[in-house]
Amino acid sequence: MKRADRLYALMQRLKDGHLHTAEAMAQDLGVSVRTIYRDMDTLAASGVPVEGARGSGYTAQAMITLPPLNLTQSELEALHIGLAAVGAGETEDLAEAARALSQKIDAVLPEDVDSPTGRFGFATYPFAEAAQGFRHMPAFRKAIRARQKLRLRLEGETGFHTVRPLHLDYWGRIWTCIVWDETTEDFATFRMDRVQDLTPVPGLFVDETGKSLKDFRALQS
Repeated sequence: MKRADRLYALMQRLKDGHLHTAEAMAQDLGVSVRTIYRDMDTLAASGVPVEGARGSGYTAQAMITLPPLNLTQSELEALHIGLAAVGAGETEDLAEAARALSQKIDAVLPEDVDSPTGRFGFATYPFAEAAQGFRHMPAFRKAIRARQKLRLRLEGETGFHTVRPLHLDYWGRIWTCIVWDETTEDFATFRMDRVQDLTPVPGLFVDETGKSLKDFRALQS
C-alpha cells in the first residue's frame, strides 16, 4: 500500500471516535508499529486532530473529510498560490490554517522521486518567500506574451540583468522562470522568489537562433 493510501486509511479509521492501538493498525495495514508511529506524527503535523500517545492508542476529533480529488497541474498551481497568499497575510488564524492545509496536501502528494513534486518542500516552503515571487508574476507573464525584454535584479546580487523572458515553470512547490540573459549571453533559470526588482524595457524582441525556448529545450534533451 502506498503511503498516501495508508494515511488516508488511518484518517478514515481514527475519525470513528474510538481508540485504536498502533499494534492493531499495524497488523491490519501490514506495516510495522514504528511505521504507524511515524504516520501518526505525520498526521498530527499536517493538522489532523490526532489525540493519544504511543502505548495507549490514538483517536481523532471530529473533522470534515473530503472525497478523493483529482487535481490538474493548473488547479494545484492555483491552490498553491492561494495558500501562499493567505499564509503570508496578517490574519494569524487564517495564516495558520493555510499552513496546516498545505501540510495536509503535502502529506498525500505523490512520492515519485522522479517527479518534480518530490524536489521541494511545499508544506515547509516559507510563505513569505513564495509571496515575494508572486508579486512579479503578472509582469513576467505579460512580458512573455508581448515578447518584451525585462531588466531585473536577483537576491544577493547588486547588478541588473537584461533578459528575454521565455517561460514560467511550476514545479509543484515553487515557480521558476527561463530566460535568455543578454547580460551573460546565455540561458538562465531562476526562482521567481529571488527576483528583487523587475522593470519592463522599451522595445520588443524576436526569436533568434540559439536564443529561443526551443533552443533551450534542445539543450536540455
